Amino acid sequence: MNIDKYWNKRIAGPFFIAAVAAACLSACSSESTESKETLTATPAAAIVSEAKKEQPLTLLTPGGFLLPSLDDVPELKENPIPEFLRNGVEHPIIASLQERLMNLGFMDNDEPTNYFGNVTEAAVKTYQRQNELVQDGIVGPETLNSIMSPSAKYYAVAKGVQGDDITRIQNRLYELGYLANADQVTGSFGDETEAAVMKLQEVNGLNVDGKVGRQTINLLYSEEIRPNYLSYGEKSEVVLACQQRLKTLGYLMTEPDGAYGNDTVAAVKQFQSRNDLVVDGFLGPSTRIALNSSGAQPNGMGLGEQGDSVIKIQQLLNKYGYLSKGNITGYYGEVTEKAVKAFQSRNGLSSDGAVGQMTMNKLTGSGVKSAGTSGGGSANDSGKGGTVKGGSGVSGLLSIARSKLGSPYVWGSKGPGSFDCSGFIYWSLNQAGVRQSYLTSSGWRSVGKYTKISSFGSLQAGDIIVVSGHVGIVAGGGKVIDASSSNGRVVERSLSSWWSNNFICGWRIFG
Repeated sequence: MNIDKYWNKRIAGPFFIAAVAAACLSACSSESTESKETLTATPAAAIVSEAKKEQPLTLLTPGGFLLPSLDDVPELKENPIPEFLRNGVEHPIIASLQERLMNLGFMDNDEPTNYFGNVTEAAVKTYQRQNELVQDGIVGPETLNSIMSPSAKYYAVAKGVQGDDITRIQNRLYELGYLANADQVTGSFGDETEAAVMKLQEVNGLNVDGKVGRQTINLLYSEEIRPNYLSYGEKSEVVLACQQRLKTLGYLMTEPDGAYGNDTVAAVKQFQSRNDLVVDGFLGPSTRIALNSSGAQPNGMGLGEQGDSVIKIQQLLNKYGYLSKGNITGYYGEVTEKAVKAFQSRNGLSSDGAVGQMTMNKLTGSGVKSAGTSGGGSANDSGKGGTVKGGSGVSGLLSIARSKLGSPYVWGSKGPGSFDCSGFIYWSLNQAGVRQSYLTSSGWRSVGKYTKISSFGSLQAGDIIVVSGHVGIVAGGGKVIDASSSNGRVVERSLSSWWSNNFICGWRIFG
């Protein structure tokens, strides 16, 4: 083989990096454990560095070869790098490509795969758009060279750009109150979007330039972001009107006063949970629209519920003598259900043991008939995550999750035909009878509602596993079921070292 000819034609520049990546993929340590903030060592550089440990290389000199021969890279003969990587191609180098796109912010974080699918193609097109390359979604020499370059730029957009990613950004700006109405979500980055981004940057202490770069995009989906709408501490007629509506629907347990305090935050969160909204406790545009719509779901709690709202109910039941103080646990178990039934019976309500709109209004209103005793049972509602009304346990959850294997990955989708990673968790849990509101992958870090698993080795089938930027359902037998951006669909796959290296925590839904 003429190495000069092969070098010039097939693996010049980054294609050599790709070849080495394919040859030593199993030996290379995953760069996905590195923070997105640390991009000084590129995936390509890391791959070459690791390859040197396994097999010394002769460095390129002005008058010499990079490699003395290609005999030491058998993968090149057996599985040569395609000259063009495109939708439908499978090759080990694609895992390195996906990892690089993820680290640069063009793909959602996930375990890289060898498959080039629709999601990878969309990420490549976005990269090409930003770098003024032909937007064909095909990775040829020029695109690969640019992506793998140490000087490759992190995802960034500004005024004048159009695309699906702009629609996602605008939707988030609207949810956070920086865009005034839904009509401004157009997919085109214009003056209004630029002004909204500048306001967000100003409120959150970032450099105000109107561009969505690394810091701004990370902030948009973080728990630390400061919204531009009604929140804790505010007092206004708008807050009062929202409180009155929350009271009518059975969410607010105190009298409306126009002040956005802890009771209002708890009521808003409970409303968001019941109405398929992101649970953040803020009265943003979507929450206020849903709150005032005819389709707003009233409050209702029963066996298996947990949280601050349950504590409020238990405190009221204790106040009127239906529940002992020791049973104020935040968990809605059989003791709480029995107390609710007693309250309902004595106050002329249907005794079903669930706190619906009528029971809530009576419990928080006037003229309540007390139990006449301070009992409430000697047992304790201390269960956590183990009993779910209508639930079918671990086997049911896994069966439901597996029923969606092969469904396409679509950013922001909550089912039933397509999903992103957090939308898949949301849909699966609710289908299994677990009343769980929609949370982003970052929101799953601190949900607090279930038993927290801090050790990767302690995970069990049915647990929710949370890794950096991604979530899945532990399937048992060393497997996980998740909506995978790198695969482009819902898959069941191995809980590989990528999952352990990126592990944050797990949540045991069924005790």
